[in-house]
Amino acid sequence: MTTIGVDVGGTFTDLVSRDTDTGQITVAKRPTTPAAPELGVLAAVDAAVPPESLARCAYFVHGTTVGLNALLERRGATVGLITTEGFRDVLEIRRGDRDDPYDLFWTPPPPLVPRRLRREVAERVAADGTVVRELDPEGVRRAAAVFAAEGVDAVAVVLINAYANAAHERAVPAALRDAGFAGEVSLSHEVSGEYREYERTTTTVVDAFVRHRMGPYLRNLDRGLRARGFTGRLLVTRSGGGALTLEEAAARPFETILSGPVAGAAATARLASSLGRSTAIAADVGGTSFDTALIEDGVLPLLFQGEVGGLPLQSPWVDVRSVGAGGGSVAYVDAGGLLRVGPRSAGAVPGPACYGRGGTEPTVTDAALHLGLIPPGPLAGGIDLDRDLATAALAPLAAPCGLPGADAVAEGVMRIAAAHMAHAVRGVTVERGVDPRRAVLVAFGGAGPLFGCLLAGELGASAVVVPANAGTFSAVGLVQADLVRGAARTLVRPLTDAALAEALTLAGALFTRLFTRLAGRGGGGEPADAVREIDLDLRHLGQEHTLAVRVEPGDTAGGVRARFTARYRRAYGHDMPGPLEIVTVRATVRAGLPGGPAPLPAPAAAGAPGERRDIDLWSFHRKRFVPSRAVPRAALTQATPGPLVVVEPTSTTYVDAGFTVAPHECGTLLVTREEKTL
Repeated sequence: MTTIGVDVGGTFTDLVSRDTDTGQITVAKRPTTPAAPELGVLAAVDAAVPPESLARCAYFVHGTTVGLNALLERRGATVGLITTEGFRDVLEIRRGDRDDPYDLFWTPPPPLVPRRLRREVAERVAADGTVVRELDPEGVRRAAAVFAAEGVDAVAVVLINAYANAAHERAVPAALRDAGFAGEVSLSHEVSGEYREYERTTTTVVDAFVRHRMGPYLRNLDRGLRARGFTGRLLVTRSGGGALTLEEAAARPFETILSGPVAGAAATARLASSLGRSTAIAADVGGTSFDTALIEDGVLPLLFQGEVGGLPLQSPWVDVRSVGAGGGSVAYVDAGGLLRVGPRSAGAVPGPACYGRGGTEPTVTDAALHLGLIPPGPLAGGIDLDRDLATAALAPLAAPCGLPGADAVAEGVMRIAAAHMAHAVRGVTVERGVDPRRAVLVAFGGAGPLFGCLLAGELGASAVVVPANAGTFSAVGLVQADLVRGAARTLVRPLTDAALAEALTLAGALFTRLFTRLAGRGGGGEPADAVREIDLDLRHLGQEHTLAVRVEPGDTAGGVRARFTARYRRAYGHDMPGPLEIVTVRATVRAGLPGGPAPLPAPAAAGAPGERRDIDLWSFHRKRFVPSRAVPRAALTQATPGPLVVVEPTSTTYVDAGFTVAPHECGTLLVTREEKTL
């Protein structure tokens, strides 16, 4: 039996196929096809997975940015909104605050639903679930007529306090169908069982907006795999970690918005635990972006609300920070004569200038190639790197920004990109009171190992770990994924033993709902190895914001309070007296895939011990080119001082002067810096 993981990035599509019986793995890297991402996925399958292996595949686990890109690019469904009278303008009123209080020209992002498509209906449910005013079906029919005239593809239904009593929301789809509406309908109580009308409205609208892209994409991918002999189950990773079935992902696309970057963070958590590292920083550098997350004690940093493009989403969310700094990030000179890098990317088409595919703008990859950090020649995915094209693209930037030539431009591009990355890392470390110098950097992605030493210098870190299969490490995280489902319901109660018992009863109902929903979508019942987790959002009475605390078997209100107090002290540096309040109950179920948690063996790296090459390599430490060598990963058998590069099929590791690289018994590379370079 095999498990296949495929991660679709902005430039490359990465695949890892694992035989769960023998542990043997196969990796592949193919250019992404932005116009139809499923074609890039299928091309990677055709290149790396024989038909007999695909036929034996039980799980095809997929990480995708289709939903995220649809949201960022505002290319989704035409959405209509049905809401309670008086709440038509919730999307524009927002929270009444400013995302950037110091920007005098800041304006909120435009709502996904224009005002003419936001229709009110007469009804009212109180916060305790009591029906104050019955639903007027005629209002729904009038809204349907407007939607038909405006070409609406999907409708979001958000009635006030529907999380407490969903009877009115459940009646709306039938009224829409009776009026002739045939598109998708998203109901807020199915999307989010939590209070806060602005966040719940936004999440439901986003769900309706992206399913127009996600549904067809997943169905096309599934058809393509079935045509090639795949008979297993297609899974899609969640923003909160783990994976959903195809049917669930199509029905709840808002849960997959951050599907892509999460897998790398999850793989980092497993690797850090296996290495005995309590604090690790994921440093994933792809073709388009840099993604980072802080891992403490092997635990993913899980939030229960995220934000994309200024829009809040009520969904479990691994706290991965992203910036537009990747191999394809374009370098340019601004109006003031300063050298800039990103966030715009050359992407997969046309790609960096050195790809020879028509691109002429200089990128981070061009800078790395010019400096010798990437050896010229064949690159994964059938691309041949041309150093002359890279130099020709970089050279015109020298005069406008007052630099002496292409060497200085290339060095500046790499340092600026590293500074952007380091700033993102400080956002998940220093801003939380964590010293990045105590952490180990786990550098992966196609360009991550290129930046390991530069990031270590920016952050003061003393060690960088480069995992096996670094260039496809996010796809490695996919084949290690668990099957995860979650649900939440707002329940505002003072924290007492009686309220805790009520919360546990509600959690039991949520678990039942999860598996009823799964069975209704062809997913079967509760797996035998399923693990149930219950979390409570708690706060001090009178406060607005909450912290989530895990409820352990046999817990009392006092035990829950003690854990909340410890977490509160860690987050804010002090304690507070007074009563606590339960706000939300969260139920999560996770079950492992066959062979998923087992560590993957190191790959057979390309090359043999006799294939070292002499190269000229730029040393950022010495600020000049130095004679060096490119060493195949298989040839690196002992600790070796830099400067050098370690090459393998899917990535290249740059080791600067003042650093030493050594192979680890688990297949990783450990890059450490000398004390005198600190």
